[in-house]
Amino acid sequence: MAIHQDKYLNDLKIKFESYAPISAASWQLIEDITEIQSIKKGEVLLESGQIAKEIYFVVKGAMRAFITDAAGNLYNKNIFLEGHFAGSKASLLQQTPSHFTIEALEDSILIQLDYKKYRALIDQHNDLKNYYIAYLEKNWVIEKEQREIALVMQNATERYLHLLSSHPDLSERIPLLHIASHLGITPTQLSRIRKNLEKDL
Repeated sequence: MAIHQDKYLNDLKIKFESYAPISAASWQLIEDITEIQSIKKGEVLLESGQIAKEIYFVVKGAMRAFITDAAGNLYNKNIFLEGHFAGSKASLLQQTPSHFTIEALEDSILIQLDYKKYRALIDQHNDLKNYYIAYLEKNWVIEKEQREIALVMQNATERYLHLLSSHPDLSERIPLLHIASHLGITPTQLSRIRKNLEKDL
């Protein structure tokens, strides 16, 4: 397990350093607030209405964040795959109840970070601050804008192909109804898109 743990932590370190260089001393402080966690398919990390205390890095597996409306209908807000952080950012930042539930779509391995300690380290160390600013800019400014433009400018087929370009095996791993919800379309529409794409091959 120790060998696996070192690999998992190294995956997290690579993620951090893809945004900004991190000193060995700062990285040790980050490692000290981590915990490796295994979660089974169908298990819930965060319930709607719960205040988030942790942020998670997905080492292996897949998670979904979904919203339940008053009629009991479920809508996938996001799908988190390997190499991504999962959590309710607004709940973490504001310490208010989460509007969505986070559930494992596969047996998954996560690295859990205590968010309060994580933010304290970021505030205290310039290299971690540089990482955090770069992370926010890429994920919450650039990529958010690109997603918003794609929703308006791209049709559902183009959005599906874009998703597959990053994760070619996604449709084999995750039920199509979750992918359809993530794309903002019905499972029937997604089935039609997949059939049309198969015809074109």
